[in-house]
Amino acid sequence: MSNIKVGDRVRFLNSTGGGTVRSFKGKDVVMVEDEDGFDVPAYIRECVVVGDDNAQVHSSRRSPIAAPEPAKPVAAQPKVQQPETPVIQETREGEQLNVYLAYLPLEPKNIMQNSGFETWLVNDSNYYLMFNYMNRENNSWTSRHHGIIEPNTQIFLEEFDKSELNALERVCFQLIAYKENKPYALKNAISVELRLDTVKFYKQHCFMSNEFFDENALVYPVVRRDIPERELLISATDLQEAMQQKAREDRRNTPQPVVKHKNNAVNILEVDLHINELLDDTAGLSNADMLQYQMQKFHEVLEQYAGQKGQKIVFIHGKGNGVLRKEIEKELKTKYKKYDFQDASFREYGFGATLVTIK
Repeated sequence: MSNIKVGDRVRFLNSTGGGTVRSFKGKDVVMVEDEDGFDVPAYIRECVVVGDDNAQVHSSRRSPIAAPEPAKPVAAQPKVQQPETPVIQETREGEQLNVYLAYLPLEPKNIMQNSGFETWLVNDSNYYLMFNYMNRENNSWTSRHHGIIEPNTQIFLEEFDKSELNALERVCFQLIAYKENKPYALKNAISVELRLDTVKFYKQHCFMSNEFFDENALVYPVVRRDIPERELLISATDLQEAMQQKAREDRRNTPQPVVKHKNNAVNILEVDLHINELLDDTAGLSNADMLQYQMQKFHEVLEQYAGQKGQKIVFIHGKGNGVLRKEIEKELKTKYKKYDFQDASFREYGFGATLVTIK
């Protein structure tokens, strides 16, 4: 006998979707109200109970919404037995944690111009996850979304536009896994930091088909087969060695900003942000792509020397049409207010450079 009753939240096994059971139609069919308010017929054998009316939606590309009103009285139905706790459809693979962060464009055909983005969290496991999603700016963290995600569920976290991309270069997830009202294997608390390549948000081909969404998405693994993508809980020595190794690999494998050390009483660094100094080949890149890459290098240098008070850095941006210079000044006036900045020496750089002093 089926354990489904009126008012249950169900998920369809053989198709995307689900909703709230509103009535029965014969012995084999139930009428399920989806989130848009439409009644959808479904075979009972193709439905699985995932909770009552307050449960999360398991397979809908929508933001979390308030629970619907209680079901209206319906004609008497055959009595069925209801379990005391929600039934979670578990899988053998789900006993290992697999967690992903996904970004979907609001306007896939308009990525290069003004498309915004959605952020989704995917929990492909049999565990409930208590989570905190953060981003890092100026050496401190800000929580963007926190809560609990149910097993085998994907939920909407937030919507943002391209003006926020620089703030999302460094994001972090903290996770605690558990099951309700049943024994389970203990999972360690996890803290994972991710570095997003924000240039990819300007390139349509970077959003690819995936197993979680019908639309193309940019998917970042957070945990795969119980293994975090990057553990933050490492020793200071290991962290320093890893950073030094990464710096060596970066120098060997990727183009780097030209940094020149001046032999003055105060050590002055020169960072040339001309695109031909940063990249060997700019084929296929739009002006917006190149500006984004130049600003990424600007942020990387300031982050690298953030703790060195009194350090002077000359960013050579050229005169041009002033777009790069205006973008640099905008960032200095908003994100780096405590730093001093001014035009660099006119004799050496003309109008094409800005001097920043770390405070």
